[in-house]
Amino acid sequence: MSDQPDATPVRRQRRKKQGRTYAPCVACKTDGLPFAWTCRACDFVMCQECMQENLWGMTCNNLTWTCPDCGTENNFGQR
Repeated sequence: MSDQPDATPVRRQRRKKQGRTYAPCVACKTDGLPFAWTCRACDFVMCQECMQENLWGMTCNNLTWTCPDCGTENNFGQR
């Protein structure tokens, strides 16, 4: 018997991410959205269609959007 740990690699199964649904959109009240823009400060939720319609008032550079509820700037890109 040796004091060294077993050298065989441990296989880990990848877990499939559960389908996340978001809170209802504040503009159109659509529920069960597979994707939504969410403010990281106040949990304001807006669906993609409503964001496109209201983009003119929420961004000036198309890189960030300002939450109409709390005024926090959020990125359009990845977190």
